[in-house]
Amino acid sequence: MCGRYVITSPPAAIRALFGYGEQPNFPPRYNVAPTQPIPIVRLAAGKRSFALMRWGLMPAWVKDPKAVSLLINARGESVLDKPAFRNAMRRRRCLFPADGFYEWTAGRPNEPRRPYFVRAKSGGPMAFAGLWETWCGPNGEEVDTAAIVTTRANRLLAPIHDRMPVIVPPQAFELWLDCAKVEATTAAALFAPASEALLEGYEVSPAVNRVANDSAALIAPLGAAAHQDGQSAAKEAQAPAKLKKPNDQPSLF
Repeated sequence: MCGRYVITSPPAAIRALFGYGEQPNFPPRYNVAPTQPIPIVRLAAGKRSFALMRWGLMPAWVKDPKAVSLLINARGESVLDKPAFRNAMRRRRCLFPADGFYEWTAGRPNEPRRPYFVRAKSGGPMAFAGLWETWCGPNGEEVDTAAIVTTRANRLLAPIHDRMPVIVPPQAFELWLDCAKVEATTAAALFAPASEALLEGYEVSPAVNRVANDSAALIAPLGAAAHQDGQSAAKEAQAPAKLKKPNDQPSLF
């Protein structure tokens, strides 16, 4: 599965890759978590469009959201048939801009799970296959929601976890997004593990486990993160005390 990911490239770089017309401005995020607002790219009136949605798909037919599990991932093997995703796979496919994602080892008995960060070797942004739905509440409220499509892990990630996001190459963006011209069964051909040559991964600090943590230190290799934390602590101890502004960590947008 994919339960946390990062968006760190400058907005202009993400816009250049995905080719949408809007010009949103947003800060880097190093620990994007379920239920938070996330950016997606979809086709609107035949053009690629940027939109904000809640991470965690809610099928349109759901009457009570509290009675349904949060659907942050959709297994590629079942999206053509599973009621929660079937209509979205046919009509509402999207892309998740991302610069990497986290996975956790299963962990041995009585040992904590260990987080790993996975990113493109090129260091640039990439695209996860996604599905979206608009949920309409009993009082007329509307919430746009989305989920990441996953597939079996490639050989690089298999020792860490058995699933990974479906990574869509730029040359296949149109095939995935154009629901009017491309049948769901054709688009499903993209549900394959990414090449091992595309990605790299390494263990990171368990600080990522806490949603409130959101800094570049989270994606540093484990040893480097500890070294950085030690240096920061030493500098803070030597520096004069100063007041911190409340809520100094910006939201996604």
